[in-house]
Amino acid sequence: MTDAADCLIVGGGPAGLTAAIYLARFHLRVRVVDAGSSRAGLIPCTRNHAGFPDGIAGRDLIDRMRRQALGSGAEVVHGWVVRLSPADSGFSVETTSGPLETRTVLLATGVTNHRPAMEPDLHQAALATGRLRYCPVCDGFEVTDKIVGVVGSGARGVKEALFLRSYTRRVTLISDDARHRLDSGQRGELDAAGIEVLDGPAVDFHLDATGLSLATSAGRRTFDSVYPALGSRVHSDLAQALGAQVTEEGCLTVDRHQRTSTPRLYAAGDVVSGLDQISHAMGEAGVAATTIRNDLANEAPLRR
Repeated sequence: MTDAADCLIVGGGPAGLTAAIYLARFHLRVRVVDAGSSRAGLIPCTRNHAGFPDGIAGRDLIDRMRRQALGSGAEVVHGWVVRLSPADSGFSVETTSGPLETRTVLLATGVTNHRPAMEPDLHQAALATGRLRYCPVCDGFEVTDKIVGVVGSGARGVKEALFLRSYTRRVTLISDDARHRLDSGQRGELDAAGIEVLDGPAVDFHLDATGLSLATSAGRRTFDSVYPALGSRVHSDLAQALGAQVTEEGCLTVDRHQRTSTPRLYAAGDVVSGLDQISHAMGEAGVAATTIRNDLANEAPLRR
């Protein structure tokens, strides 16, 4: 594998690009395969990312990071990784742009949120205007004292509604199905917090100057912002095909150095179980990249 990369990074979001910057600056040969679908790119403006007091759009942040990775010597190609196959000294990689060889792989493939029943154009417009939001940790501050709807049920819906209750007294939990899946204890928590509970399904979304409205069992309701609490799809398929260990939700389990249970396979960001935040993903990526550098150096000293 003399023509192989030292590390192939799958995913060009904040985790993947942070790792690319580190690895390239370690004078390692780095390739990033990026499908261009990072969840961070959907963020209209993040205001809790340190260093940007006026906020920054997710796409602008990714563009800056990509330029930095390229300037450091990383290679970034558009495409998808179809399959990883173990080889003598790493992996053979099948991509939509052709085959690759690499000594190590870092998965930074992230997750995709499950969306409410909305047309794509409406979904994009609601996101862009802050009427639809997916991360109360990121932007709960922006809905302080606003009228907020949470679409979901069960433990996930209850947890998100209670979290948002610390920002505003006006929180409504609407079931994504015809009826809520709540036990007596969950209903008691919601009642104690003053959270309104409505059966669904939450459908027929409309966006106008007053907010985002939707149909419920109690008729139409309009909210300043709506948070879907519907879970997400974890993109850990490539690792699972290699036998890597995952959680019940499908997140990759790693050691404290971001190594998966499969040799030479590392992971960082939302595909790993943990806090789904840009800052956290970038921190994990820094750890993973340094681990990869040190593991490779233990095989053969890195020299220029």
